[in-house]
Amino acid sequence: MKSRLLLLLFFICLTMAVQAQVVPGTYWVQLKDKKGTPYQISHPEAFLSQRSIDRRTRQQIPIDETDLPVSPGYLDNLKALGAEVVHTSKWLNGATVRVTDSVMIKSIEGLPFVQSVQLTKPSLITKSTRIKFNEDELNSDIPAVNYGNAYNQLTQLNGQYLHNKGYRGKGIQIAVIDAGFWHVNQIAAFDSLRTSNRILGTRDFVDPTSDIYLQHSHGMSVLSTMGGNIPETLIGTAPDASFYLFRSEDASTEYPIEEDNWVAAAELADSLGVDEINSSLGYNIFDDPQMSHPYSDMNGKKTRVTQGANMAFEKGILVFTSAGNEGGNVWQHIIAPSDGVNVLAVGAVDMLGIRASFSSVGPAFGGAIKPNVVAQGALTYLINSTGIPGYSSGTSFSSPVLAGMGACLLQANPGANVRQIKRAIEQSAHQYNDPDSLLGYGIPDFQKADLLLKSTGVKTMPAGLIWEVMPNPFSDILYIRKLDTLKLEGCRVSIYSLQGTNLWEKTFTNSEIIILKNLGFLPKGFLILTIRSGGKKEEFKLIKIAR
Repeated sequence: MKSRLLLLLFFICLTMAVQAQVVPGTYWVQLKDKKGTPYQISHPEAFLSQRSIDRRTRQQIPIDETDLPVSPGYLDNLKALGAEVVHTSKWLNGATVRVTDSVMIKSIEGLPFVQSVQLTKPSLITKSTRIKFNEDELNSDIPAVNYGNAYNQLTQLNGQYLHNKGYRGKGIQIAVIDAGFWHVNQIAAFDSLRTSNRILGTRDFVDPTSDIYLQHSHGMSVLSTMGGNIPETLIGTAPDASFYLFRSEDASTEYPIEEDNWVAAAELADSLGVDEINSSLGYNIFDDPQMSHPYSDMNGKKTRVTQGANMAFEKGILVFTSAGNEGGNVWQHIIAPSDGVNVLAVGAVDMLGIRASFSSVGPAFGGAIKPNVVAQGALTYLINSTGIPGYSSGTSFSSPVLAGMGACLLQANPGANVRQIKRAIEQSAHQYNDPDSLLGYGIPDFQKADLLLKSTGVKTMPAGLIWEVMPNPFSDILYIRKLDTLKLEGCRVSIYSLQGTNLWEKTFTNSEIIILKNLGFLPKGFLILTIRSGGKKEEFKLIKIAR
């Protein structure tokens, strides 16, 4: 009897040990394909906003399978097993799911369309002992000139050149991905954003039921370096830009799920049509050491958050991230996603242009230049965690200072694509011809960057143009966007052959964006599109290509 009892206890312990390896919690489910999706590349309006489509068209970026949402049928199968789908990634073709027992996980692993399953956050956790945001804050004063105490962080980049020309980020949309935006809906520095409705939307990817304005103050401080506006006290580098505020970071813990939250936020930003992302976040060491990234993962394309940041750039979004504050630690190196091959990783200098000792160093694993560039991150002037103007230090703040100027450069060069903008920022920097692993290419000069773009023939919109037609060449679909602000009574769109034969015609009313579909029947070659509205006529020469 005693031997049977011992044997039973042995099998119970063995079962518990096996199950302990597969614990309830949150998992990343990597899918094999997108079979069964109801979405089609030829109808992007079903899953992308018009602004997102326009951004791709303007930069001649094709819509492809990575833009298609995850197969709804696969998600239904996961839900049928009892899994809660937290969010998905169309770019990486996967889903973050929450499960309650190990049996459910094994069932998911056995599904024919599942490639792999990875734990990203256990259900039982303790509060992290790591201090995620350890920036030092001061309230000391220096003489204010024009922009108050934020003057130096602007002029160090020669940003006043673009501001003086009227380029202060108007019309540019920036997604700020961070840990929370404490009291942005109340603090006076953001009055101009609120009164002009330039906070375009919010989303919490950590806890969808939370109030994003009652979460961590870090994102609020980051936002203030770009969009803050207190005359004679603090004016950000992009005070006229518009912003989406997304929370992907759980400030109380550090687990890989936050990388997947980040990717989900970036994908939403893409679908909404944003022009730029700033992320003052980074990942290398997690609360569970077995989940941590080695330096070899910082190779520009390994981690999921880096893959997401690279993909955002490929979709036409300029991506700025903080290089990290690891320069004085054992790690020292940059952290993901700043290692991304397409990412502008921003290190930190002080007001004199001397590298801040905390700023993470490069290169990326494999030798790629990182950080890419630097800006003032030591004693950056901003709205601090108490909601008042003061100084704080960290690459968390050098990144948005630079991102704000990037928005102004985008506004000044609407015909440029993200590769041209990124290259111009790097080429304008003070040590472009002799980069290193401490400052990368150095401190950018935005007057020089603007002149570089214009000298290389980046297209600008012709004066007086009322309509924009994209793409050109085209195969099946055309998008027509109204550029001026006058009230539209209606218009007639016609397509002619070069010989003057009317091939297609339609009248539209009260629409600032017009989609012409199913044009595949038109003959290949040169065609003329005319738009008649309000007694005016505009002509566009187009090239029709095969599908």
